[in-house]
Amino acid sequence: MTEPSEVPDGPSARPGWAARARLPAFPWDRLAPYAEKARAHPGGIVDLSIGTPVDPTPGVVQRALAAAADAPGYPLTIGTPALRQALVEWCGRRLGASLAPVQVVPSIGTKELVSLLPSLLGLAPGAQVLLPELAYPTYDVGARLAGCEPVVTDDPTSHDPSRVGLVWLNSPSNPTGEVLDAARLRAVVEWARRHGILVASDECYLELGWDAEPVSVLHPSVCGSSTDGVLALHSLSKRSNLAGYRAGFAAGDAGAVAAIVEARKHIGLLVPAPVQAALVAALGDDEHVQVQRALYAARRETLLQAVRGAGFRVEHSTAGLYLWCTRDEACWDTVAALASCGVLVAPGEFYGAAGASHVRLALTATDERISQAAERLASLA
Repeated sequence: MTEPSEVPDGPSARPGWAARARLPAFPWDRLAPYAEKARAHPGGIVDLSIGTPVDPTPGVVQRALAAAADAPGYPLTIGTPALRQALVEWCGRRLGASLAPVQVVPSIGTKELVSLLPSLLGLAPGAQVLLPELAYPTYDVGARLAGCEPVVTDDPTSHDPSRVGLVWLNSPSNPTGEVLDAARLRAVVEWARRHGILVASDECYLELGWDAEPVSVLHPSVCGSSTDGVLALHSLSKRSNLAGYRAGFAAGDAGAVAAIVEARKHIGLLVPAPVQAALVAALGDDEHVQVQRALYAARRETLLQAVRGAGFRVEHSTAGLYLWCTRDEACWDTVAALASCGVLVAPGEFYGAAGASHVRLALTATDERISQAAERLASLA
């Protein structure tokens, strides 16, 4: 019998588990000492590292959630008829897409879909999942969880289609804020369709265009009169301050949606009924989105002037909730310099090797904290 003191712990205890998933270390843990340094600043930390909404959830959404609080039964995986109709109408109004209810499915936040999509679609182990060179780390993680091979590329059409199972696009980009125009999106869609490959487009920041107008992969200028072979993912976390509700959805190719629904039924991934009601309210009210957009626009202008005044070069960042910045040094040196004045940012390395000399600054802080960040950045000039 093994004595308790002899029982190994940590990842080395069960190497088989780690080998099967082959997941990288969670990157944000590496930021902890810099966060501690920033907190020690006399004025407290200004955390611009993670895009967590800080403004109130709109009242219309809160009221809808409360009114649906009596929910003793299991919710529908596919969503209530009211929610499916709200999704269809929103996609038509905001994306220019003509869809049927069988082409939409709600999700428990959009990260659920990003991390599980290759598995939900049943991609063959070893299939390649193409993702942008600078990208949200969860695209990579989702591929690995399914036993697929993540491949970074900004030109999917240059790859051997016989090896590709899924193509990820992200416009507006996290972390860079780059917007892919209709022509670039269309080129990828047409290539993928010729080879029977699904294109999944993460469009969570689509309603936050600043210097460029983002277009959905579901728009006719990209996919023509059919949404076959394309799937768009959307989140209400940022545009409606619903990160705590975990509310998102996928829309597009009917076959892909059917596969997602079937797998989620087996797994039991159900969006809570009150959240489904809140989604209906949020999707039907455009006014609160414009109010929130105005707040972010003002914060962006303040922060943009400050980082440029501090000697940073801002690249892309034409949409979304981030500024992608560099002063041509190792990203961790920039992180340390900013932490010393109480500002915490994300190192570009988190998003791929191409980000080694960049940092990402989020606009998701209060007006007061954004103003503080601007004052502190002035000390670096």
